[in-house]
Amino acid sequence: MVDRIDIVPLPPSAAASCEAILRSLPQWFGIEEAIVRYRNDIERMESFGVHDNDRLIAFLTVNYHFDHAAEIHVMGIRKEYHRQGIGRAMVNHVESLLRTKGVELFEVKTLAAGHPDPNYAKTRLFYESLGFRPLEVNDLWGDKNPCLILVKHL
Repeated sequence: MVDRIDIVPLPPSAAASCEAILRSLPQWFGIEEAIVRYRNDIERMESFGVHDNDRLIAFLTVNYHFDHAAEIHVMGIRKEYHRQGIGRAMVNHVESLLRTKGVELFEVKTLAAGHPDPNYAKTRLFYESLGFRPLEVNDLWGDKNPCLILVKHL
């Protein structure tokens, strides 16, 4: 359990620690090519993290599509730290930052309900509890992994 949730910007060098978090979550991140792509993206995109002592335990990476639109590109929290408010705190922190930059639309992609994975059912409930609303289901990730796009007006 974390005593205090301090969210800090992460340097590109933190990508290896973020990758380790992704690899510790095979229920959500089990595709090798995707993990490698996320690591490369983390090195070049704005990321934020939470530490427990000196260990990175959670991160969130933001992708800016336009001046008015941004996305949670990838977020990972070590399993033993789930359900402690860390994800909610990171999303709220990033939303506040985005508002100061004039971003109006915030997006996240996740596995759609057409896939029976119970872990992603929890993920969808998490984002919906934060005010994200379903916009579209598409085949961005192929027929077997339907992509749900959720959006939120900031």
